[in-house]
Amino acid sequence: MNIHFYKYQGTGNDFILIDDRDETFPTHDSSLVAKLCDRRFGIGADGLILLQKNNSSAFFMRYYNSDGNQSSMCGNGGRCIAAFAHRLKIAETETLFTAVDGLHEAIISGEGNELFVKLKMQDVKDIKRPSDDLKSSDGYTFVLNTGSPHYVKFLASSIDSMDLVEEAKKIRYNTEFKDEGINVNFINLEGLKKITMRTYERGVEDETLSCGTGVTAAALSTAILNDLPNGIHTIQVKTKGGELSVKFDFDKHQNTFSDVWLQGPAILVFEGDILI
Repeated sequence: MNIHFYKYQGTGNDFILIDDRDETFPTHDSSLVAKLCDRRFGIGADGLILLQKNNSSAFFMRYYNSDGNQSSMCGNGGRCIAAFAHRLKIAETETLFTAVDGLHEAIISGEGNELFVKLKMQDVKDIKRPSDDLKSSDGYTFVLNTGSPHYVKFLASSIDSMDLVEEAKKIRYNTEFKDEGINVNFINLEGLKKITMRTYERGVEDETLSCGTGVTAAALSTAILNDLPNGIHTIQVKTKGGELSVKFDFDKHQNTFSDVWLQGPAILVFEGDILI
């Protein structure tokens, strides 16, 4: 079987994109997905995304982590599939698609292989503090779901020099999170509305250069930590793979967020065929 694929990246978070509107991809073959995502024996990617037919929107986004398992929402993947749909002429400057967490709107601008995509994320209403055994005196922590579950920790010390994988695994495999897993983000505040961050992703089980739902989680947590006023804000976020921004409407009295937009580049790297 020959598969035609496209490789996209959003601030270094890279994905294999496949047009599966004819429903020929073996969706239950997790070992195949893992092989395709393998950086030595396959194409190489943080995840694989199928663009499939959908009755209620332009298309359905089916997302797999690099371990081969289907997973929750991927923000950068959502931006990349919107760019992919634009290339396939399914979408023009705006599109509405369905993912595992519901409907998403995307606004697409630019030309050629390098597009700029604004992706509307789900409203966030339930932000928690972790259990006592994961609290610490060296940083503020938040737990929230932005389409995928995230643990967000702000540190006073530099995140650049830390052993992120080792520290993140202590949280990801803690008894509170080990069964379902959680993505772990470490943050440095650079200003009232500016942060830098690093992310460990479940399913990849390693650091990734960027994570869209993680960027969103970190930005929303920043609004609470910095006690921003009610209203519309934009947080600038620097990841190891580049810069993104998150725009949202914040209700500080309820600690809730609506009209949340993840914004940044979505770039076609190459396309090709692979025989499986």
